[in-house]
Amino acid sequence: MKILLRTRRVKILSRQGQMRLIFIIGGLLVGAGAVGFAIFAEAMARAFDQLLAISPVLPLLITPLGFALSNTIARRYFPNSQGSGIPQVIAARALSDEGARHRLVSLRVAAGKVLLTGLGLLCGGSIGREGPTVQVGAAVMYAVGNISPRRQRGLVLAGAAAGVAAAFNTPLAGIVFAIEEMSRAFESRHIGLIIGTVICGGLVSLAWMGDYTYFGMQTIQLHGTSVWLAVPVCGGVGGLLGGAFSRAMIRAAKPWNGRLAPLQSRPALFAAACGFVVALCGLASQGQVYGTGYAQVLHLLQGDGLPDASFGPLKFIATLASAISGIPGGIFSPSLAVGAGIGRDLWDIYAIAPLPAMIVLGMVGYFAGVVQAPITAFVIVIEMTNDHALALPVMLAALIGHNISRLICHEGLYHALAKRFIIAALPAKRIDR
Repeated sequence: MKILLRTRRVKILSRQGQMRLIFIIGGLLVGAGAVGFAIFAEAMARAFDQLLAISPVLPLLITPLGFALSNTIARRYFPNSQGSGIPQVIAARALSDEGARHRLVSLRVAAGKVLLTGLGLLCGGSIGREGPTVQVGAAVMYAVGNISPRRQRGLVLAGAAAGVAAAFNTPLAGIVFAIEEMSRAFESRHIGLIIGTVICGGLVSLAWMGDYTYFGMQTIQLHGTSVWLAVPVCGGVGGLLGGAFSRAMIRAAKPWNGRLAPLQSRPALFAAACGFVVALCGLASQGQVYGTGYAQVLHLLQGDGLPDASFGPLKFIATLASAISGIPGGIFSPSLAVGAGIGRDLWDIYAIAPLPAMIVLGMVGYFAGVVQAPITAFVIVIEMTNDHALALPVMLAALIGHNISRLICHEGLYHALAKRFIIAALPAKRIDR
């Protein structure tokens, strides 16, 4: 009897060891994939800058054509690769059928995500790579773990967390994002494996890219009682516009009625029209709204006068046009850039707080309004700027932005968009409640 119990215990320990090994290997692969994706995306963005240097009107041609091409390739050869990829990962966790889950987080979809996000940046789309990295990370972990469907949901969750952590070099944000946005609950059985996967992915990023802060080291403090009035202003305006963005995104994903309905039935033509809108915004902003917006946020934080007051509104329009076009690409970085532009414009009107503080508060208020995940919003902004002295104001701005956004858009953006993928699997698939 004792021998049988020992044998069974060894088997259990061996199974647990195999699970840990899967998460370690998967985390390392996610980290390597995220770094490689970042290098590729930056190369594509630099290539577009070289095209832009030839002529500022060139995007009026290449951006619509590039959007139409990316949309067509995504639909025909890499279905479920469109958009940011986060809704697909949420849907993959909700679906119990392995076939339906595989179609959302397969390596084929991940490969298409990387290639077509690069194409979007090459033609000037106002997109980011961070959301796509979430889907890529989930796909890698899903491929590594050939185990039961119950465990696959944990693998997908861990891969998504590691993707966020490696993309921004923000390990805490990756963990919080997995709990708050991806699962909408604290799952104690997965948290240890999620942390381990994030650590493994982060180690690869550190070894390859070094220890860096996404937006550099910021030392911003708010002194005095009156300066705290900047918090509700930035949080409120950011949340209002973030909620409007989310509502427009959700509405665009639904079937259209009236005169615009035929345009939606021709996705390549609609994508080209969206690309033309982005090109017009780029022309009006002297090329500032193309790409992720990372460089523009750095300029704003450093206070060197660039970009100007039109950046925030034009970046908002360009990001919305890119997001609804159906091309693969995320909204994380562009949303932070829009929020930075909002903070810069509010500073022109209400310049009690220092400009960098207004920019950071605008970023977190708008980002919390878009994703409606306030904890993730303030953690990711604090980690990206490494300014813990601003932690309390940033927390409050995120909370205000989230609550204001809920008045405009009653449903979280990613979960609302995830329903499309879940409903598509309904006829023959079962959904876990």
